[in-house]
Amino acid sequence: MKVRTLIAVVVLFVASVPVWSAVNASAGFDSLKTLAGSWEAKGPDGKPTVTTLKLVSEGSVLMEEMAHESMITMYHLDGDHLLLTHYCGAKNQPRMKGDISADGKTITFDFMDGTNLASPGDAHMHKMILTFVDKDHFSETWFFHKDGKESMHATFLYSRK
Repeated sequence: MKVRTLIAVVVLFVASVPVWSAVNASAGFDSLKTLAGSWEAKGPDGKPTVTTLKLVSEGSVLMEEMAHESMITMYHLDGDHLLLTHYCGAKNQPRMKGDISADGKTITFDFMDGTNLASPGDAHMHKMILTFVDKDHFSETWFFHKDGKESMHATFLYSRK
């Protein structure tokens, strides 16, 4: 009897994982949408930078424009996944898949693939961790890889303008 109960619990859990993943990705994207607006941060060089986040494509995409670098990052759902594509100053476009923390305060985006990368060892943004602090503050930490390993990272602490 106990084995049947255990099997039933395992089957229910496995069946619910795709649904939970879709809800989790959707909730993560809903949280990202709250960032629409203008933000200011000090860059790694200490200089102030302005970043604008804007909902586009009927609210299905959040576009982030980093004014100091003229770089764009696009966030969107793809089925039950939260994705970003970073249009980088390194002249490539890494795509990353988001993993939302249990408390919903952190989204860790990890490299999936990218365009204009001749090999995985080419220099590119490989990871980004976005943390929601409160409605007027969030942070992003970007990890740059070269030759297959992290070569630098930078954290931006944003305040709503």
